[in-house]
Amino acid sequence: MSADLPEISWFSALCDDDYEFLGVPDPALQSSWEHCRDIVLAADRNGFDNVLLPSGYALGIDSVAFAGGIAPQVEQMHLLLALRMGEMWLPQLARQVATLDQMCGGRLTINIISSDLPGQTLESEPRYQRTVEYMQVLRQLLDGERVDFHGDFVDLELDPPRITTVSGKCPPMYFGGFSPAAKETAAIASDVFLTWPDTVASVGETVEDMRARAAKHGRTLRYGLRTHMIVRETEAEARAAAERLLSKLDDETGEAIRNKSLDTASAGVSRQNELRDSATDDGYAEPNLWTGIGRARSGAGAALVGDPDQIVAKINAYREVGIDAFILSGYTHLAECDLVAEHVLPRIQHAPLKPRL
Repeated sequence: MSADLPEISWFSALCDDDYEFLGVPDPALQSSWEHCRDIVLAADRNGFDNVLLPSGYALGIDSVAFAGGIAPQVEQMHLLLALRMGEMWLPQLARQVATLDQMCGGRLTINIISSDLPGQTLESEPRYQRTVEYMQVLRQLLDGERVDFHGDFVDLELDPPRITTVSGKCPPMYFGGFSPAAKETAAIASDVFLTWPDTVASVGETVEDMRARAAKHGRTLRYGLRTHMIVRETEAEARAAAERLLSKLDDETGEAIRNKSLDTASAGVSRQNELRDSATDDGYAEPNLWTGIGRARSGAGAALVGDPDQIVAKINAYREVGIDAFILSGYTHLAECDLVAEHVLPRIQHAPLKPRL
């Protein structure tokens, strides 16, 4: 296990991804400023280190606008802001990021998204090439460097904006993807590589693969796991909560929900589908790793399910294979945030991220 303390983060459902029963929309849980604000402030109050603010187009509310509204209200936690590369003109994006970082006192981190732009389709390799170029130039601008870059997607000669982040440096870039092009993008340009829930052995293989890829570029990365949580006082109660979550879902509705996302054909989603297909009849791919979430969700499609001791042991098993950042969520996001804070956080010594001064 890494000697470094892990980063434990929560998730704010900006993309219409909150349910009491999967597949059954509830107007009270639909993404809105008020509902997502309440999730973020609960995570801050509960002592999480960071919170992911995801980005969608057809789903939910805008991540950048939301970050601007919530930043002054967050007292100690970092914000992990999702940004889709190519969606905004780079010089303006750099100014936005620097401004948001100042608004939250240097506690901004960035989740890089490489999916298609709304209304456009681009093959995987050129799409990731665009992402690499945007990441490289965004980092240069936020590091206060003059840009003289002439690539396939970015052609720019420009001084950096006057406004800077609190530290004068680019916030850490988190990035996930499972195709060879995505992994190379992460190896070249990211700071934290994110993977989705999988067996401990498979996650370990991914970490080793990415370590080798990053080393070829003279770089080292941190590694994170994005997963759902269902923790209760007993394993029986946790498994019953998982079954209840799916109790009103039919296959047609689940498929329709999965197909709304822009990343439904990605290599990562394919792996989540494989994991679900390989699971036992009750949905477990290995002890305490339940794949039922993926029946009605594109992207991260499994949950850690169990009592507090089992959940902490599972997290520690992932730490043993190299994971030191965890982005957690659960249904409903407010209720599960409180449960994880009660049953899990006190059992895991974790390291609040420090503002970059």
